[in-house]
Parts: sequence; structure tokens; C-alpha cells
Amino acid sequence: MIVLLSNDDGIHAPGLKALAESLQELGELYIVAPDRERSATGHGITVHRPLRLEMVNMHGLKARAWAVDGTPADCVKLAVEDLLPGPPALVVAGINQGPNLGTDVLYSGTVSAAIEGIINGLPALAISLASYGDHDFTRAAEVARKVVGLTIEKGLPRGTLLNINVPVAEPRGVRFTRLGNRRYVNIFHKRTDPRGRIYYWMAGEPLDLEDNGNDTDVQAIRENFISITPIQLDLTDYRSLSVFRQQWKEINFIF
Repeated sequence: MIVLLSNDDGIHAPGLKALAESLQELGELYIVAPDRERSATGHGITVHRPLRLEMVNMHGLKARAWAVDGTPADCVKLAVEDLLPGPPALVVAGINQGPNLGTDVLYSGTVSAAIEGIINGLPALAISLASYGDHDFTRAAEVARKVVGLTIEKGLPRGTLLNINVPVAEPRGVRFTRLGNRRYVNIFHKRTDPRGRIYYWMAGEPLDLEDNGNDTDVQAIRENFISITPIQLDLTDYRSLSVFRQQWKEINFIF
């Protein structure tokens, strides 16, 4: 069984190493990850320059690994189309340093690596440790191993990935959740360089909005539950689609 790992924190990230260590006995492990941190790149792909890669010795791991000078989506795409000897049974992205909750999934390179997996018709998982400061990935790696085992046993609906977030504190249990609603405030820090030119540094603090009920990933992490959210590619708003078909049925564009 071939298992493909990737991330957005880079090939040498401790979260990726912890993930690989937890899964290396499950099958033939391949790692294709960015050569540097590519956080918040979303689902960008590289089309205006060539991609370059090199093999990396992952000391102590039973895995073949490549570092790619591109995005997480590039890595999975390249792995599936050229580097691997056959289709992987599973694509696992992570372990991300920091949570991927709610609207974070639209920006996350880690989630995008998993999305590239399901674009290619492969089961996929994204896993994140909900902390930027804690570097102990032991519990998150254990969660990853258990979820991967269940995924192999039970399968996933085609076109669906699981987005997993693990709290830093001892988990109170597991919740299957929907995406919460959060946005970022104080996003730009305005500064002046030594030559007097203004520049902006993007940062921001998450603001969890009021409609985050007990069934959301945001609330689950807040209450120290492991959050597992099924995500699909289809962004169609089917309720609105029905409304437009009824209320706009007489519209006639002439070009």
C-alpha cells in the first residue's frame, strides 16, 4: 500500500516527521513536500516557471522523500503524476503547526494538499495541531494513525476529505463538525522602511463569529475536543440555485 504525505510547513517541519513516524509501518511511505514553508498559499499552482526538486534523506524514516520548490498542491500533483510508482491508497497532509478551522481551509496549503488528492480521485486527510507555540506532535500523530487506520478500513465518500484539528490539551473526546465561521482582524501592520517607504506586514488575529455553535470545528477546539470535518469540493449553493432558477427564469441575455 502506497501512502503519500505532504504539508505546507516544509520538508523539514517537525510535524511532518512526527506524522511519517506514526504511519511508516502502514505501507510504502512517500513524502513530497515544499522545500520551505509555504503556509497560506491556498491552492496555488506554479505555471510561470519550471518546478525543481531534489531527493531528501529523511534520517530514521522508512520513506522516500522529495523537496519541491513549489506549493503543496504542486507537490501532490507532481507526486501522483510522476514520482510515485502507482496511485497512493491515501494522501495525508500535515501535521500542520497551527489550526485550520472554518474559513482557514480556503487559505491553508495543508488542506490544499489534501484537496489535490481528492481532485485526483484519492482519499485524503488534512491534520493540524491547534497551536502555533507547542511543538509536541505526539498526540496529533496518534490521532492521525487512528484516523488513517479507520479510513483504510472503512473508506471515504468519493470527493470528500477529512479535516482534522487536534487540541493541545488532553482531548475530551471527538466531535464530527461543520466548518465554523471566523475572520481575521487587525490584518495589516503598516510600517515604514529606512528609506521612508511605507510597507505592510500581513498578520491578523482570528475573530470567531457568533454563529459558531456546538457543532462547529471552532467550538470543538475551544472546548478541547478533536474536530473531524468532512469537506467536499463542490461549492455550489444548491438552495440559491433553486431560487435563481425560479425567480430569474425569464431573464434573457443577448450578446
